[in-house]
This record gives sequence, structure tokens and C-alpha cells, in this order.
Amino acid sequence: MNKLTIIYPQAIEHTKMKIYEDINHYFETKETLPSFEQYLVDRKDYVEQIWINVWLNKSTNDVPRNEKKQLLSEKGFEVQGIDRKLINKLFRDEMRMYQPFDAMGWMKETFSGKPDLWQKQYQDAKTSFFKREEQKQLDEQKQLIRSEIEDNAVVFLEEQYEWFYLSLRYFVAKQLVADLKNNVKFQSVDTFALEEKLIDEGHFNPSAYTTVASFFEELTGDIHKTMNWGRSLYEYQTYFFVYESLIGDYLSDLIPEKILEQLPDQLKSDFFKTFHEELSASFVKGSIAQVLYDIEGYFIEDIQAEYLADLISLAEIPFDEKVHKEIFEKDLQERERKQKEAEEELKRKREEEERMMRDIFATEYDPSLQRQIRYVLHIGETNTGKTHHALERMKEAYSGLYLAPLRLLALEVYDKLNAEGTPCSLKTGEEEKMTLGANHTSCTVEMFYEKEFYEVVVIDEAQMITDKDRGFSWYKAITKANAEEVHIIGSRNSKTMLLQLLGESNIEIHEYTRDTPLEVETKEFHIKHVKKGDALICFSRRRVLETASRLQNDGHTVSMIYGSMPPETRKKQIEQFNKGKTKVIVATDAIGMGLNLPIRRIVFLENDKFDGTRRRLLTSQEVKQIAGRAGRKGIYNIGKVAFTSDIRKMRNLLLREDEPVHTFAIAPTNSVFERFQRYYHDLGTFFELWGKFESPKGTKKASLAEEKSLYQMIAGTEIEARLSLLDLYGFLHLPFSKNEPILTRQWEDTMYAIIQGRELPEPIVKERSLEELELSYKAIGLHLLFLYRLGERTTAIYWERLREEVSDKVQDRLKTDIKKFVKKCKNCGKKLPWDHSFPTCEACFAAKNRRYRYGDEY
Repeated sequence: MNKLTIIYPQAIEHTKMKIYEDINHYFETKETLPSFEQYLVDRKDYVEQIWINVWLNKSTNDVPRNEKKQLLSEKGFEVQGIDRKLINKLFRDEMRMYQPFDAMGWMKETFSGKPDLWQKQYQDAKTSFFKREEQKQLDEQKQLIRSEIEDNAVVFLEEQYEWFYLSLRYFVAKQLVADLKNNVKFQSVDTFALEEKLIDEGHFNPSAYTTVASFFEELTGDIHKTMNWGRSLYEYQTYFFVYESLIGDYLSDLIPEKILEQLPDQLKSDFFKTFHEELSASFVKGSIAQVLYDIEGYFIEDIQAEYLADLISLAEIPFDEKVHKEIFEKDLQERERKQKEAEEELKRKREEEERMMRDIFATEYDPSLQRQIRYVLHIGETNTGKTHHALERMKEAYSGLYLAPLRLLALEVYDKLNAEGTPCSLKTGEEEKMTLGANHTSCTVEMFYEKEFYEVVVIDEAQMITDKDRGFSWYKAITKANAEEVHIIGSRNSKTMLLQLLGESNIEIHEYTRDTPLEVETKEFHIKHVKKGDALICFSRRRVLETASRLQNDGHTVSMIYGSMPPETRKKQIEQFNKGKTKVIVATDAIGMGLNLPIRRIVFLENDKFDGTRRRLLTSQEVKQIAGRAGRKGIYNIGKVAFTSDIRKMRNLLLREDEPVHTFAIAPTNSVFERFQRYYHDLGTFFELWGKFESPKGTKKASLAEEKSLYQMIAGTEIEARLSLLDLYGFLHLPFSKNEPILTRQWEDTMYAIIQGRELPEPIVKERSLEELELSYKAIGLHLLFLYRLGERTTAIYWERLREEVSDKVQDRLKTDIKKFVKKCKNCGKKLPWDHSFPTCEACFAAKNRRYRYGDEY
């Protein structure tokens, strides 16, 4: 039996019921009995429509979709892949003609020629109508009485609020004493974490709680159900819920009785005359439900503010309104006195903290330098010779310091100066190369030390001062440089901010423009268009390797650059491209930071990048920084830029005038730590104060997230106990990849070795894959950071040599392993086109979508 057969008789009965309802409603509007024939004349159209409405709604809603499709299919309709709404429409159309029920015929059969039955129907309808009207009047009168009771209750409760509260206070006091004496304390856990077993900690210690509210947070040991956004949840019960229920029950019994006693006799009499029963406390309770709910909330709030010790003492004193009122007023005055003292103490501490914060931080970040230093700004686009001119001036000086954004750039300048006859040493934290007779040093910006004097200091890529993670290193170098002359190299949009930072200092500005113009190609790039001198840009290591693999398989010679590549390997890859041994270079945006390469054309394989939080479109400055590497001066007359999509949008980013930046990053300096130690000596407090410190206008604080993450690993351990604050922060601040668990474990193990006087643990070196070699390189680099910080330069020589061997192995592995990096679907393993934007193939993506649609539909 199908569903239509089952619901058809149900629909007929429903139709009959609707007709009877219409007849009764029709009778209610008539003073005298109308004839059956008159009813048919007046209601014929409605009655004829009742069946079709009832039947269409019931059949559409009750018949399952598969039966609908089967019926339609039998009628010759195509139903496969048809939208659900269309199926329902076709089905409803078919149902209009499905075994119609003759409602008019049934009515005539029931009432025609039967005046007695028609008369009885009329009398029953009128009787029912009069009863409803009478009940309606009674309900209205009852509601008037309820409103009058509620009005009386509000006035009475306002007048007697104190008496009710004193009574409740005594009730709660006795209950608290019983619970503290008879119940046990459980270990605090997350109330939702029911998988955590409660541990009995013995009897309560009342002196451990200041207010009743603090006791209410304790767990009872029971589990109860709560509602959250309409869903039932189970959690460990706290005493707040127990006392909320107890107070509600107590007041629901007490208040209605008291209100009933004081209601006017006339109101009670009117109630009796109307309803023939005495006015009860139960009726009063129902009349003041909202008032009860509100006053329960006020009382619970007041009770929680009470001192627990006051209520424990109160429980021993029998209830007497006058006595309890005196006790309450005395307790209240004492509580207000203590709260005022606490507020004054808090205010004093805040003022003291503000003074301390001003002393520690405020004076440190004044952007006006007021120092006798000559500043030379080199402002301009990428690839315009800014760094060259600054370095030429540094070479002329007796002593000089070059601060680079990357270890590779520091290494490049170190090689360049030594090759040109200017002895230069190298310091990057992970390596030190001391050149005999050198007065010049090339280092990474993080290695800057403000106490050392140089005749000329060169600070490269100064726009990095805005970087939220590293920008403070540029801020420190610019504001603390100890030199006669400081050369600052930056992009055009950093000019305004740098001038603001330098204040009224002696400033000389040199602005540079490109001699080699940039030209954006009008056709979308495809890998088959690749030519000698191209640099293909993407934004992940994996994409670099996949693209390089595709190019090599197509017969091209390729160099690669990406962030985790060892600098020595990167240097060799660049040398191969510079010398023409490779024709094409595939790189991440690391190529945009100061690397001068003979690039004919920059090709953006991607227009967006993952910034650690989300994928976003490249900024105008990022596009310019990277695109500016095209058209090496002296080699090409023009630099070309190509995109794989959205050429117009990307060209607009390249041509857009950058908004000047006015915000730079700041971080703790040695002076800040020295002042902090006048007050405290632990880094946990320092991180807390740094979080509270409001960064001055035009600055943004470094988050110190990585330092705090490392600190949490060793907070409260012997490492923190046995190191000075500055030494500990120095170790926390070591520049290594803190998102690599292996390296953070190595850092922690090494820290324990240092404070326990043991030999430093050797870094783990693995060579089974390219990834392991790159991680091993980082591990040795971290080891070297410790060795140089501890002054163990002799030992460092061995590890520098070993790291160089690992770098050579990375270079060799790139040649052999690159063929494995074919872009494949992560689900089925199918080979994907080089420019496919997604990790899955079209078939797997479509199958996944079909599954989602299936789930939604059924």
C-alpha cells in the first residue's frame, strides 16, 4: 500500500472537519437560523475549495520523494537530476485531478431534507459560542484581578524589601553553615570537562572565601543539565545553581503568602463572587511570576556580595527583625569600608604602576633623536643603486658597519668588500668570520650592538621597520646607531616616516629613480613562454620545487631560491644564474630583498600569498619590490613583468603610488630592561607589563609572541632561577625557526646544559631527504648561535664546516630530488598542470561537491 492510499481517507476526514468548522462559524454570525440552501449560496465557493487545499498540502508534505518521482515517471515525466522544487510542482499539478472528493455532494447528503439535524447543528454552535464568550469575559476579569494583585505586590515589596532580604539572609546563612560542615570540596576543573574525574579534597575551609560569590563557584560533585543556544548540555554543577534554586523556592513560598495577607478585602470578595472560590496563594504566585523572577535576581545578586564570614556568624542568631537589621547594617557599613579601602588600594597600585610604566617605557621611544649624527637617506625604488652609493661611502671611512635584512645579503657585502680591497668581517649570529686588519663589519640587523662605534653605519631595507615581527631591529639600529654618519636605505613610502623618526637631526636626502623602465606584458604568461633570464615567482617552497621540476623536465636549466634554503646553497644557486649556467630562476618573494641578479623578466605565477593567517592579494609595495628586480642596469635596457592572470589589476598595483607609512615597530631595549629591574626580576612580569604598555602614537609594539612561547617552556625552572634577566631574554631572542618543534626542543635541551655546566647537546643531523637536510642545517645554525653567544669560537669552526657540508648536500640533493617534485592531486595522485591552483584535480573536486550536495538534499 503506497502513501497516497493511506492519506486519502485522512484528507477526506480533515475536509469534513474543516466544513463543520465553517458551518459553526457561519452560525455564530447569525441571529436566527438560516436555511441549508442559504448557507450553500453564501459559502459555495469556499466549500468547493476546501478539498483541493487540504489534499494538495497533505499529499505534498506526506508523500516521500521517491514515490513522487515514481508516480511522475509512470506519467511519462523525466525525473532524473530534476530539482526538488520542480518535482514538487509537477506532483502538485498531478494531484489536482487525483480522485477528487465531492464536498458539496457529501454536504447535501448529510443535511439536505433534514431540518432537525440542521437545527441541532445551529443550536450546538450557538451554545458553544455563548460558552466561549462567557469564558472570555471571565478570563478578562481574572486578568484584571491579576493586574491589581501585581500592582499591590510591587508596592508591598518595595516597602518590605528589607524584611524579605533579612529573612532570606538568615535562611541562606543556615544553609551555608550546613553545606560547609557536611559537604566536601572538589578539585576545580572545567565544568564542561566531564571526562575529568573530580577529586575529593576534604572539608571546606571557610576562611578561604571572602564573599559568598567566591564559594558559589565551588563544585557540588553532581552533574546537571543546562541549555545553551537551544541545546541541552551536561556539566559539573556549582553551588550557584543549587542556591539559585533554593532561593527561588524559598521566595516563591514566602512572598505570595505575605502578599495574600495584605491584599484588600474587597479584592478578595470580588474574586469569590466571580469565581466562587477563595483567593489562594497559588493564584497570587501565578499573578506575580515576573515580579518574583525579578526580585529573586536582585536578592541573589545582593547575597553574593555578602562576606561569607558575616553569614556564618549570623546563622547562630535566631531570627528577630530588629536584631538582624542592626547586624545587617553593621555588616554593610564594615563591608563598604573594606571595599572603599580596597578601591583606594587598587587606585594607588594603578597610579604606582602608571608611574613605573612611564619610568620603564615612556622615555625610551621618543621619536625625536636630538643627537649629533649626520643622517643620509637613500630613498628610491628597487634596483636603483641606493645600496651601492651607501657602500661606496662606507668603504671610504676608517670604520664601517653594514646592517642587512638577510644573512645572504650580509654575506654578499662581506664578499664584495673583501674582493674590492676593503677588509671586512662577518657577523650573523650563526657565524663569525674575522678578517685580519678589518675595521669594517657586515652583519644582520639583529646583530647590531649600540655600544660599538663606527665612523659610518649603513642600514639597508629600512622600510622593514614597519614589520610587526622584525621591525624593532631597524628601529633600534636607526635610533641607537653610534656613529658619525648613518646611511639609511629605504623605499619611497618610508621617507615620511623616517623623517618623522629622525626629528630635527642633521639629514641629507638622496632620491633615486630607475634608469631601466618596467614594462608589463599584455598577454597572460604560460610556462611554454619561459625564456632565458626569466625569474618565476611563487610563494611556497613546494610550488618552487614543483615549477623547477616541470621546467627541468622540459629541458630548461633552473636555479631556485626559497626561504628555508641554506644561504650558502642559495648563494650557489644565484652564482649559477649569474654565470649563465642556469637560464631561469624560480623563487619566492625572498628574491625581492636586495638580491641583484641579471633578470630580464619577472613572472608572477601567483597573485596572492599566505601571510600566516590567510591568503591575501599581494600589496602594491610587494609587487613593486619583486618586479623591481627585472631589468638589471647595464645588462638590459628594459625590465619586463608578466602575470598569469588579472593583468589589469596587477598592473594597477605596480603603478599605484604607495601611501606613506607612518607606523614603525618597537621592542624592548637594554635600557628598558635595566629600568625594569629596579622594580622586578622575572620575565613573566615583564611580558605582562609589555602587554599593558600603550605604544606611543606612530608606533606598534612587537608582539614578543615567540619569546613568550619559549619562556612558557622554562618559566619557574632552574633555567629561569639561575640566569640573569638580560641573559635569559637574550637566549629567548635568538633568531631561529621557533615554529619547528625539533628546534625548540634543541633550544630547551641546550639551555639546561648551559645552566647545569654540561657539554652542549649536539644537533640532530639527518640526510635522508631534502627536508631533513634543510632542517639539519637549521639545527646546526641554532647550535652555532649558542656557541658564538658563549664565546666558543674554536668549537664553532668545526660546526661551521659541517654546516657547509650539509649545505653542499642540499645543493646536490636539489639536482637529484627535483625530479620527484611533480604536482599531483593529493587524493588520487593524478599529475596536475603546472599552473593548477588547487591541491586536488577537477574530478576529485567535483566528487567532493557531489557528496556535499547529496548530504544537503537528503
